[in-house]
Amino acid sequence: MFLKDNKPTTTTSTGTPAAPSASPEPKKTGSSVPSIISPDLKIVGDLKSSGDIQVDGTVEGDINSRLLIVGNGARIEGSIKAETVRVSGAVHGQIEAKTVTLDKTAKVVGDVVHENLTMEAGAFLEGGVRRIEAKAASASALRPSGAEANDSCGDHSRRSTL
Repeated sequence: MFLKDNKPTTTTSTGTPAAPSASPEPKKTGSSVPSIISPDLKIVGDLKSSGDIQVDGTVEGDINSRLLIVGNGARIEGSIKAETVRVSGAVHGQIEAKTVTLDKTAKVVGDVVHENLTMEAGAFLEGGVRRIEAKAASASALRPSGAEANDSCGDHSRRSTL
């Protein structure tokens, strides 16, 4: 009458309990296990992930992910595009991310394009730093291709008649 697992039971037309069905697939919680490039691994080629990547080894290629962690002994030669980037190792190439954190052991040679940038004392950065505005980025995405920023003052201007 009472079951320990509180799962409803199904019965066959004869009144006998049916065989238990296969358990459903586990729910995805939105957080994923990061892909890890271990210290003894060298990858030559581009990496692309919709999740998180942690690099402790060497990557010679571009990286595109949601979150990228560049470990203390890691070396990346290529451009990086991600929502969040934390660098403790060496990066030779452009970093483009909403949030960029350079730890005190970071060595970056290349431009950093960011919305939020944090640098600890001792971090090395040789390259340009450019901040992108969240509003400007979303406005440029909405503007049709070929439209100019000051197109509102063209033929639509009013003349004053006194």
